[in-house]
Amino acid sequence: MADTVPSIEALLQEGRTFPPPEEFTAQANVRDAGVYQKADADFEGFWAQWAEELHWFKRWDKTLQWDPPNAQWFTGGKINVSYNCLDRHLTGPRRNKAALVWEGEPGDWKVYTYAHLHREVCRFANGLKSLGVKKGDRVTIYMPMIPELPIAMLACARIGAPHSIVFGGFSPESLRDRINDCQANVLITADGGYRRGRVVPLKQNADEALEGTPTVRTSIVARRIGDDANVSMKEGRDVWWDDLVEGQSTHCDAEPMDSEDMLFILYTSGTTGKPKGVVHTTAGYLLGAYATTKWVFDLKEEDVYWCTADIGWVTGHSYIVYGPLANGATSVMYEGAPDYPDRDRFWAIVEKYAATIVYTAPTAIRACMRWGESYPAKHDLSSIRLLGTVGEPINPEAWMWYRENIGGGRCPVVDTWWQTETGMILITPLPGLTTLTPGSATRPFPGVQAEVVDEKGDPVAPGQGGYLILKRPWPAMLRTIYGDPERYVEQYWSRYPNVYFTGDGAKMDDKGFFWILGRVDDVINVAGHRISTMEVESALVDHRSVAEAASIGKSHEVKGQGVVAFVTLKEGVETSDAMERELKAHVARKIGAIARPDDIYFAADLPKTRSGKIMRRLLRDIAEGRVLGDTTTLADEGVVEMLKQQYEDDE
Repeated sequence: MADTVPSIEALLQEGRTFPPPEEFTAQANVRDAGVYQKADADFEGFWAQWAEELHWFKRWDKTLQWDPPNAQWFTGGKINVSYNCLDRHLTGPRRNKAALVWEGEPGDWKVYTYAHLHREVCRFANGLKSLGVKKGDRVTIYMPMIPELPIAMLACARIGAPHSIVFGGFSPESLRDRINDCQANVLITADGGYRRGRVVPLKQNADEALEGTPTVRTSIVARRIGDDANVSMKEGRDVWWDDLVEGQSTHCDAEPMDSEDMLFILYTSGTTGKPKGVVHTTAGYLLGAYATTKWVFDLKEEDVYWCTADIGWVTGHSYIVYGPLANGATSVMYEGAPDYPDRDRFWAIVEKYAATIVYTAPTAIRACMRWGESYPAKHDLSSIRLLGTVGEPINPEAWMWYRENIGGGRCPVVDTWWQTETGMILITPLPGLTTLTPGSATRPFPGVQAEVVDEKGDPVAPGQGGYLILKRPWPAMLRTIYGDPERYVEQYWSRYPNVYFTGDGAKMDDKGFFWILGRVDDVINVAGHRISTMEVESALVDHRSVAEAASIGKSHEVKGQGVVAFVTLKEGVETSDAMERELKAHVARKIGAIARPDDIYFAADLPKTRSGKIMRRLLRDIAEGRVLGDTTTLADEGVVEMLKQQYEDDE
């Protein structure tokens, strides 16, 4: 298999190109290449045109107020996200159209029409109000991929209570930290979920987390597992979902929200180790998710659209729930893993529901490549007309395998770049217009202005690597970091004047296409999930036997990057395989299984500068087998040579 992250030189030599099929272009939502020039000439007008397609209780007064780094979009407007995703589809033929098609891991399934989904959202919204939840109250959601999760999101949006979803794979401690940071009043969870045939004990995790969350008044528990979950309910705090919604009205007026009212907080890893509560607001976020879903996926009324992400991540927010439902689409959601009960589960789901659009991660594609072509070959995938990728850079060979084996060589592949912070896809092909090159995210979405610059902020020549920046505001951009506006400015706006620093490396080729090269800061991208090196190190040092730790990301043929840790144990503690296993499990308990290190190397010392800073750059060189970079600033140059020798011996 090709390297997960090809070199710049290798990417430059990628010569395969795929123009959009004529029959695709003939029916495409965007066929006029002049759309880029028009959007650049008047980007505010471009976004205002999109805003006209949404429902407003009160039209906005001003499209954009821009006082870098603070943006306000559609000021003076009154709008509701839940209304735009549900109510506005109820007066026409979409009323009885499938909105959500849900597949559970054990094989159970359910379909919600727009009318049915609207009723359930209203009942749950009224249930929240009966608990005293009001506009502005934060609600944390910690759930498996079951229909109650989007119902809870849309109910929160309906009454103006910002939601904060915590991925169900996170540990009790991670959940507690996020609840306390946003001071949530309510937690919504489930008795459990399914993952590869095992029960994930979400309620038990939630109970442990709630031991240290003074702001939470109520925990709402959905039944997913039933008696086998063996959960206990705490009197006065815990309430079953079914009991809460029983007898509630199926009508609940949608709260008119100011354009800039908070819609949700979503936590993402930062370089300090403390997760950042990214704040997205109502109108701009909805518009960005709506517009990109419609154009990037060339969405049609009859499409069955499947984004394989978990709603606990931003991809699920934007491209399972808000973007597709605002467009009146049929959106598929799946609870389980791609390889359970067998490695063809994704393709069985495509065949079962005749999915026409599939949006997944390079991690999943590379895993499928490793499993072989026989698994997709078992299934009729002829319904697929468009493929997409998200979460990390995709290597050209994985792109080609996806196109040929899943798309039958006939489907455009839209490789998309964006972030939790951006809220919406920012660099992407438009499938009816763009000639595709495997491995490239191609061009910024119309109205978006991106550039690759050097350390000084000057544009680099074609083919040269640099930092990816965004030079103008876009509607779905984050507005702040919850409770920490100074960190917002420092993290994203301090490197270069009045431009957004993405933290990603990139290059631009001589066609003006962008090639994303991955993170440039101390964040590891594991299967599209961002893990801070500081979080991993803090978890390791929390162990009673660890004196010091450093973690890095290493190229991984399936996950993109894996976590590698270098650990110094306290005096008198012996290194052993058992200790390595114990530390891996400790990290998984503290953060979640996604952060479990692939490898742990024990070291008597770590490479540090004379000022005491650990040089992770040199550890990355060791782990990747590269020639060591400059070591002149090390306090002890012998340390790195010893580590290098030890690493090579272990390999």
